[in-house]
Amino acid sequence: MLRLRLANARPGRVPPRLYGPTVGTRFYQHVSSAPADGEGIPPPLRGVRILDLTRVLAGPTATMLLADLGADVIKVEEVTRGDDTRAYPKHSNASRSPIDLNHVVISSGSWNPPSAPLAADDPAPHLPPESAYFLAVNRNKRSITVNFKDPAGLDILRKLVEKSDVLVENYIPGKLASMGLGWDDCKKWNPRLIYASITGYGQTGPFRKAAGYDVIIEGEAGLMHITGEPDRPPSKVGVAVTDVATGLYAHGAIMAALLSRQQTGQGIWIDVNLFESQIAGLANIASNYLIAGKEAGRHGTAHPSIVPYQVFACKDGYIMIGAGNDRQPELVEDARFATNAARVANRDTLVQIITDKLLQEDREHWLQKFTGLGVPFGPINNIEQTFEHPQAKARGVVVDVEHPRAGKVKLVGPAVTYNGKKMPVDRAPPYLSQHTDEVLGELGYNSEEIAELRKQRVI
Repeated sequence: MLRLRLANARPGRVPPRLYGPTVGTRFYQHVSSAPADGEGIPPPLRGVRILDLTRVLAGPTATMLLADLGADVIKVEEVTRGDDTRAYPKHSNASRSPIDLNHVVISSGSWNPPSAPLAADDPAPHLPPESAYFLAVNRNKRSITVNFKDPAGLDILRKLVEKSDVLVENYIPGKLASMGLGWDDCKKWNPRLIYASITGYGQTGPFRKAAGYDVIIEGEAGLMHITGEPDRPPSKVGVAVTDVATGLYAHGAIMAALLSRQQTGQGIWIDVNLFESQIAGLANIASNYLIAGKEAGRHGTAHPSIVPYQVFACKDGYIMIGAGNDRQPELVEDARFATNAARVANRDTLVQIITDKLLQEDREHWLQKFTGLGVPFGPINNIEQTFEHPQAKARGVVVDVEHPRAGKVKLVGPAVTYNGKKMPVDRAPPYLSQHTDEVLGELGYNSEEIAELRKQRVI
């Protein structure tokens, strides 16, 4: 019989949980039904203009976070297709038909989709459905389309550079310079410009010209080597974490550059890349190697030096258990499991005992049993369960946004609160070229000039 006890347990070490009798339903102790009612803060980047020449994920993540803080982000896209993610393939598990929301089509990517019903007042019926991937990382931005290979298009970009605080790009090193839009070109037009370059491997070194792909960098920079089960091939992470991490690094670097410019009055060239961002993200794994010469391996969800610390199967699902120290549960009166060192030495035996026991009951049964013991634990939720989580609902992680083509869509909102308030999502992710006329008007172009640029396919 598996019996757990708590040595020197302290109440409140884990959130108190209450569970209902229905499988799959979990009730948490009520603390608050909404984020704290604070005043928030004024958008700190209000008045800052960001010229966004990025696409896919890392760059758009960085510029979206800046847009969330109030910056005016102008996303410059290719004239006919736009950001690559506007036409990404559908997920292999998705149905072959787009999702019809309020009679306006959204797909999880475009695969030359069949014609589909659109809203009668759709402002851009010539465009394909809005892709869920694009919607995920482009809120609070404006979209314009410019062919800056054309001299007239390059002139538009020059005028935008002159009026911008930050330019963010993710082209292969040297590409924009060959088109007259490199750092040396732009700083002549605007000495106060912050120019952030996001690449696969950085601006120098033997790999500088190589394209950067999240899944390749996961392998090349060590992450894939430590991800997966020990007796299985290496595995990528389920989301493009290297791209996301690089976007976060770029966002922080741009914020630092804005502060630096306040002190110096000078622009800055930022070099941020997937390769170094991922190496930095190896954290203690990197330190173990650099300091102790210890090579890492794959342990699945287990921990090399803590037991039990892994996912366990129940009759109908999985839970994660993490006994982080000797004050947390151990098997009663068995010297093999009395301390963590002993548990590590007897890992296989203990894991098998726990596995055999947990498989006798469903997940909800064990979630109730573990409540109050003081050991960190939690269910392995699918995505639906994640968004139905009481904490996700209480914290308001999902926001409803009115999209001009797709009607009301749900997006993951900003993750940070300020005095209890999150920054608002004032703009839905834009459809392709939604704000071209608006932005060009701000640059001084009149309607006749804009019409001629469109006729010449410059915009």
